[in-house]
Amino acid sequence: MRLVVALGGNALLRRAQAPTAAHQLANVRKAATQLARLAGEHDLLLTHGNGPQVGLLALQAAAYTAIEPYPLDVLGAESEGMLGYLLEQELANRMPAARAVATLITRVEVDADDPAFQAPSKPIGPVYSREQADAVAARHGWTMAADGPGWRRVVPSPRPLRVPGLPVIRGLLERGTLVIAAGGGGIPVVTAQGEGWRGLQGAEAVIDKDLCSALLAIELQADCLLIATDVDAVYLDWGLPAQRRLDTVSADELSRITFAPGSMAPKVEAAIAFVKAMKRRAVIGSLDRIDDMLTGRAGTEVRPDDPQ
Repeated sequence: MRLVVALGGNALLRRAQAPTAAHQLANVRKAATQLARLAGEHDLLLTHGNGPQVGLLALQAAAYTAIEPYPLDVLGAESEGMLGYLLEQELANRMPAARAVATLITRVEVDADDPAFQAPSKPIGPVYSREQADAVAARHGWTMAADGPGWRRVVPSPRPLRVPGLPVIRGLLERGTLVIAAGGGGIPVVTAQGEGWRGLQGAEAVIDKDLCSALLAIELQADCLLIATDVDAVYLDWGLPAQRRLDTVSADELSRITFAPGSMAPKVEAAIAFVKAMKRRAVIGSLDRIDDMLTGRAGTEVRPDDPQ
């Protein structure tokens, strides 16, 4: 089978953990052990989030005031390379030497007129208390929003439209390469023009990794989309005494349920998009049980309404 596995940035750097390289490496190693087992039996495209990591890079960049901070597209490329390196190395350590692993710095085109540029919504960086968030916002001029019990910086998150490097990704997969691509949702680029030129240039935004993963899974005709996060399944009434877990649900049933911003909403939307387009299943679940998600023993399975 051809699988697309999307690793959440919050799963690679847990919310309660200090954002150290050691913690991140430990989580990557845990994921790599399971992913290597999947890759031994299936073609695998791996994507990953970068919310905590790109936010930390932005804080580091803002702390050096001698120059203007680097824009988000450049910071996104930095985090894509950093996490891709860690994943590639740990996967290669667990797989036969003959199995190639490649990390691609991936551009993803978005619409320059996407309304998301005027309405920041994508959480990045560490979680703050309300008092800390107010201080950070005042210091850097950033927009902050509630994220669970805490507060985080939010930035524009336009919808992914096209992956210019898709033929390269497809070609590597067809040669049996395990491909790591579109980290952090990919680097957002928009069509622009200047004096004597027209082409793509970076945009000040972060693309949702799950929506980009669904786009790639559809374009690559994947057999299954696995979305791994730091929660074991999709829940209704999350955080309330009446919360209940969804084990199996159809795409139509799931599309009638409203999820709050900053919750499972992007993952649910990505799963629905893939299932409706491909008439194949998607699974949302915990990073700790990626292989069980594929076999139906873990996570929330989103099934087609008219399965083939």
